[in-house]
Amino acid sequence: MPPPGTAGGVRGAPFRLTLGATVLGFGGYALLLPVVPLWAARGGAGALGAGVTTGALMLSTVLTQLAVPWLLHRIGHRWVLGVGLLLLGGPAPLFALSAAAGPVIAVSALRGVGFGLVTVVGAALVAELVPPHQHGRATGWYGIAVGAPQLVLLAIGVAAVERLGFLPVFVAGGVAPVLGALLVPFIRVPARSLTPATHGQESHHQDVPRPDGGFPDVAEAAGAAGAAGEGAGGGLRAGVRPLLAMVVCSLAQGGLVTFLPLAVPGSGAPAAAALLVMAAGGLVGRVGAGLLVDRFGIGGRVLGPATLLTALGTGLAAVLLDTGSVGVLVGATLVGVGFGAVQNDSLTTLFAVYGPARYGAASAAWNIAFDGGTGVGAVGLGALADPFGFRVAFGVAAVVCLGTGLVPRPRTT
Repeated sequence: MPPPGTAGGVRGAPFRLTLGATVLGFGGYALLLPVVPLWAARGGAGALGAGVTTGALMLSTVLTQLAVPWLLHRIGHRWVLGVGLLLLGGPAPLFALSAAAGPVIAVSALRGVGFGLVTVVGAALVAELVPPHQHGRATGWYGIAVGAPQLVLLAIGVAAVERLGFLPVFVAGGVAPVLGALLVPFIRVPARSLTPATHGQESHHQDVPRPDGGFPDVAEAAGAAGAAGEGAGGGLRAGVRPLLAMVVCSLAQGGLVTFLPLAVPGSGAPAAAALLVMAAGGLVGRVGAGLLVDRFGIGGRVLGPATLLTALGTGLAAVLLDTGSVGVLVGATLVGVGFGAVQNDSLTTLFAVYGPARYGAASAAWNIAFDGGTGVGAVGLGALADPFGFRVAFGVAAVVCLGTGLVPRPRTT
């Protein structure tokens, strides 16, 4: 018998349906992520303007993510996921109406609202639907659901534009998340009693959630991390390090995803190949880290080496950008593996730090770090690339990752 509230764990239908909806939602996201900056560039935007399209997507994503824990409490997981998928996919064909910067940024921002909803509720459902001892494997499977579409579609989007044009790609990027929304009504999120409040805290933590899976008092992410972190050892420090690693590594990967189609010389094929191997590396990193964390209990110890690996890959891509595609492929692969491991280890660490009562807040914090870093990478590296070139921009990202990876792991008591 599965533990109460876990709906069969990683083998249960609710978890598998969540993975299916995630695949379709992230399929639409991944297909268009490198394509929209290309579309803006066709409309006359430079590197900065192309980066701003991704930045607008991520800005609205992050702002939305701030409200998702509150929404989970008010309307439940299924409503948040369903509405998010519709907002992510529905506006995508509107890109075809104009390549001018204003309309492209506006549609990107609207889609970002949907993406913000999908990302937070998806990761939160992973924690809600499986018992804690399966969190490493569950986040690994969730990583596959997130990464597999990127493995295929980041590369296919760029290649498809070369062969088919932008309109079919925009339509496909809109249809996939809408199909994912059709799975949501069949995802059952069981109610479960929360653990009693610790001594000295208010007793409202004993409230029982509604049958749709919403939990009370998950909106205050920072306060939750502090309260739960004290019990896990290390207090707030236990949550800061994984979030910092997520920000800097997503900055590096976000810059590569946004600008490789513009930076790599030649046709779209070398850039598409680099995006393909980066996504493949991400799958390897996420699944590998999940297995290591569950089997050996080394949660939090993967972050430093994985961040350094991301720095190495980004540096290689910067140095070898103009010397041939092989060096860029190697660099992109290392970035994928390193950042994939960072994603898994940071998420499982945050679930432990925040505790069961605040999985939604943990997911929000993790996703804000992820998408905020991606947006900063797109805009900031684009601002550097316009005057100094892409090699300098990628080099700066590598140095930032290197500095973060060398920060020592805080000791716990």
